[in-house]
Amino acid sequence: MQNQFDPRTTTAAAPDYVGVPRAARDAGLRSYMLSVYNYMASGVLLTGIVALLFAQSGLAEQVLNTPLRWVIMLAPLGFVMAMSFGLNRMSTGTLQMLYWAFATVMGLSMSSIFLVYTGTSIAQTFFAVAAAFMGLSLYGYTTKKDLSGFGTFLIMGVIGLLVAMVINIFLQSSVLQLAISAIGVLIFAGLTAYDTQKIKSMYAHVAGTDMMGKVVIMGALNLYLDFINMFTFLLSFMGNRE
Repeated sequence: MQNQFDPRTTTAAAPDYVGVPRAARDAGLRSYMLSVYNYMASGVLLTGIVALLFAQSGLAEQVLNTPLRWVIMLAPLGFVMAMSFGLNRMSTGTLQMLYWAFATVMGLSMSSIFLVYTGTSIAQTFFAVAAAFMGLSLYGYTTKKDLSGFGTFLIMGVIGLLVAMVINIFLQSSVLQLAISAIGVLIFAGLTAYDTQKIKSMYAHVAGTDMMGKVVIMGALNLYLDFINMFTFLLSFMGNRE
């Protein structure tokens, strides 16, 4: 699940920075990126807490074995679509509420991993992904190389990955599942760097506008999805089952 948005196509011209000290611009950019990372990290934390509590309560095992599991599994996609298509119409406060609701239902959906994988393998995978995410995001933030072409290729890869996953629902091939997991890790690792650079580049277009708060939330959503997808695919690839 990958969300792509670009407020540069919906906002006015970028602010005029003539006469604005470089130190002030850099401080503004750091504050903007810190807000994105804080939202993203808080969302991941909320998802983890909800997933753990839902699994430990015993409700996950009961609910996920009923047709209600489809509602829980598809609800996060509904929130992402609502946030993406309603970006310009919604207030920042509404977008915030939807983001936290999304992180919560993602927790309900991801509670199943505690029923399938050992706690040790979940923890090991989480910390491995966290370390990789920080390194990849730092690269995307600092590199002078334009990753836009690379990102387009990766987004096409996500589409191919989704097609392969649908096909494997019918084939039930363990070899294809292993390949999907490995490729999924690589694709979302690349998207982490690409999305970080894209979010950074948006600052010049939204600084000082009403869109800035919304872009912070949507940027956090993009990085959240990169992290969660990378974690899920890596866990499927190397996690130890109960």
